[in-house]
Amino acid sequence: MKDMSILEPDETSRGVRVLLVDDQRMVGEAVRRMVQGEDWIEFKYCQNPEEAVAVAEDFRPTVILQDLVMPGIDGLSLVEIYKTNDILKHVPAIVLSSQEDPVIKAESFARGANDYLVKLPDRIELVARIRHHSEGYIHLLERNAAFHALAESQRILAAELAEAADYVRSLLPAPLDGKVNIRWDFESCSSVGGDSFGYRWIDDDNLIIYVLDVCGHGVGAALLSVSVMNALSGNTLGEADFRHPGEVLRRLNEVFEMERHNNMYFTMWFGVYNRQSQQLRFASGGHPPALLFKDGQTDPVRLVTPALPIGTMPGLVFKEGEVHIDASDRLYVYSDGVYEIRYEDGHEMTLDEFIPLLSKPLDTGVDGLMSIRETVAKIQNSEIFEDDFSLVEIRFPVCL
Repeated sequence: MKDMSILEPDETSRGVRVLLVDDQRMVGEAVRRMVQGEDWIEFKYCQNPEEAVAVAEDFRPTVILQDLVMPGIDGLSLVEIYKTNDILKHVPAIVLSSQEDPVIKAESFARGANDYLVKLPDRIELVARIRHHSEGYIHLLERNAAFHALAESQRILAAELAEAADYVRSLLPAPLDGKVNIRWDFESCSSVGGDSFGYRWIDDDNLIIYVLDVCGHGVGAALLSVSVMNALSGNTLGEADFRHPGEVLRRLNEVFEMERHNNMYFTMWFGVYNRQSQQLRFASGGHPPALLFKDGQTDPVRLVTPALPIGTMPGLVFKEGEVHIDASDRLYVYSDGVYEIRYEDGHEMTLDEFIPLLSKPLDTGVDGLMSIRETVAKIQNSEIFEDDFSLVEIRFPVCL
């Protein structure tokens, strides 16, 4: 529901507006003359107390001068009504009374009055109090309007970030079954991150597998991540031979130099599996090692070739590594967001502490991978990750 006390765009430009509610016409005329000549004050008089709320809602005063004793309804009851009205609840109410009585003053403040004057006050004092309370009220409304605008801006930004995150997720490949079985789990952090990954058969025998992590977060990181994915899926890297991971990373380093991409760079692991030779060739640039669990072993082979992240320096050379794949081997590629979390005592998890979570074969399907994320979330005591969580599992069939 909209807060009716929030200023409309032209409210403050209308200046100070004083509403006097008093059943005595003589008092109304006296106050009108007091503020006459003050061009910054717009004055309105309401003689009938039963019409006071409707008049106030229409006039939108910046201060209400409220008589205390009136026929039909007393002034303090009206003050209480003002304070429960969505439009009038923050409007300062100055009680006008014929009595200088501490008990009545205390009751007035207890029931919501902002000030108390014995009528009729001196003109200079009345104008000063009108100015003081009106300025405070206008400043309050300006703050409310600013906070409302900020909240709306944040809502729109959050919706756009969520849309961007959904778009990045829509580009991720479907699970793969057949010659190899591939499943993944991905959870974007609170803002849009820069993780992405992919895999596809480039011919009957060769499967490419990659994961990348752009520095930073936000739409910029997501856009660069999507651009790299499109370059890989659209074969737009010139003459790069996708069967040679080092060549692919070299071409990406040329195309995505950080100076031409808002000083953004990314880490990457890229592998090519040949099902005929059962060899996996790989290269990496600043990325954590892929983990190859041989059948029955709990200590994985770490597949990594040391190099700087992609785009950080022209002319980088990316060496290749190679490993033989046996039946029932399991390969995990991931971003550092899967383990760079903090324990409740404040220290950060290391890769060595994360690896045992993968040492035993997981349940088949996505649920098995999700159990890893759930475990890590419990360790950090939060389901919200500071970085994207990207974990891809490749299972090689018993019969290769």
